[in-house]
Amino acid sequence: MTAPVTHLLYLHGFRSSPRSAKAERTAAWVHARHPQLVWWCPQLPPSPREAMALIEHGLRDWPAATTGIIGSSLGGYYATALAQRLGVRAVLLNPAVFPQRDLARHIGPTTSWHSDDAIDFRAEYIDELGDIWPGTLTEPQRYFAVIARADEVLSWEEMSARYRDCPQRLIDGSDHALSDYDAHLGAVMTFLGLDDVSART
Repeated sequence: MTAPVTHLLYLHGFRSSPRSAKAERTAAWVHARHPQLVWWCPQLPPSPREAMALIEHGLRDWPAATTGIIGSSLGGYYATALAQRLGVRAVLLNPAVFPQRDLARHIGPTTSWHSDDAIDFRAEYIDELGDIWPGTLTEPQRYFAVIARADEVLSWEEMSARYRDCPQRLIDGSDHALSDYDAHLGAVMTFLGLDDVSART
C-alpha cells in the first residue's frame, strides 16, 4: 500500500490564487483532519518558468514518496510536469492539457479573479509553457484526474484522453470551477492516502 502523503502542495489556476474556493476548502479539510501535514499553497507568478522555479525550490527538501500535489486548471498542467520530474502523486482538477494553445488569446494585461491585482501575461510565456510540456505519462497510476463533462472552459474529451490510462472521476455536469468540489474532495484525499480520520473517532 502506498504511504499517505505527509506533504501536500496545492497549485491554483490561471488568474487564480490561494484564495480560490477549492484551495481554501482543501486547506480547511487538511487543517481540520490532518493538522500535522505540511501544507503549501503559494501565489504563483504569471511566468510559467518563474512559477516552476518557485515550486521546485520550495519542494527541494520534500520526500517524494510521501509528497502529493493537487493542481487545478493551469495548476494541473504544472502538477503533471512536476509529478513527471519528481515522481510524486498528483491530483488534477479539470487540468489544462494544451495551455500554450488556450492561453495565447489571453496575452496582455488582466487582473486576478480574487483581487484587483494586475497581471501581465506576456507573449514569451507561451513558449515557457511549451518548455514545461510533461510528455507521455510514465507512471499513470500516480495521477488522478477529476474531470467535469460540463466544463465551460476546457474540453473534457481532451482531458480524459490525456489521462486515459490514469484513475479518473468523470463528473456529469458541474463546471470548470468544480462548484460541487465538496462532493469530490473525499475521493481526492483517498487517492492521497488521507481518509477522514474524524469518521473513525
